[in-house]
Amino acid sequence: MADTMLTIEHLVVDYGHVHAIRDVSLHVDKNEIVCLIGSNGAGKTSTLGAISNIVKKESGRILFGNQEITHMHPAQIVQMGISHVPEGRHVFPRMTVKENLILGTMAKKRVKKGYIQQRMEEMYTLFPRLRERMDQAAGTLSGGEQQMLAIARGLMYDPELIMLDEPSLGLAPIIVEEIFELVCRIQKQGKTVLLIEQNANMALQISDRAYLLENGAIVKQGTGKELQRDDSIRKAYLGG
Repeated sequence: MADTMLTIEHLVVDYGHVHAIRDVSLHVDKNEIVCLIGSNGAGKTSTLGAISNIVKKESGRILFGNQEITHMHPAQIVQMGISHVPEGRHVFPRMTVKENLILGTMAKKRVKKGYIQQRMEEMYTLFPRLRERMDQAAGTLSGGEQQMLAIARGLMYDPELIMLDEPSLGLAPIIVEEIFELVCRIQKQGKTVLLIEQNANMALQISDRAYLLENGAIVKQGTGKELQRDDSIRKAYLGG
């Protein structure tokens, strides 16, 4: 039986009179890639924000393993082992690649000597292009390189779960493929991934399981392959 890493129970998020999320329940098992697909405004980003507790919840419960994190401070949630890479590649443009990566360890209360260097070396192995750019200002990187840096920074303190919000948005098709390959490599290193993607076809290809959100509610769920084969999803989201 799979170990459940993240559980969401009956989550409700309102923005004034707008129901962003209506009674959403889902789970993510250890070492899975789980994706949330759906149109803009379906509630995908609000779901990640609620997990990180940067979005106010009306009701519901969120568990990480057996521990409830519903109302935990966002910094504590990071320290628990959940990393959130938001949409938009929020790198520090005037700082170097290396400095951006070092900032990714700030959530750790105590960092042993050599830990940062070891993690940086692991990130350069996973993202070889960042090694070539380590002393370059992050703002001078291409969009794809900035996305790699944002993901690498999210991995720097060795989280158990990494949440990626639209990692392929606005990138050239060849770079999109590279980003999805990286997500698979992250999983192979033992990480668990919760992924939001507009590129539903590629996201479903690499996902163990997936949930379809419409108007803040889960309307379909299954394996990535099951949702790929679903006629209504193919017509609405996969261009088929």
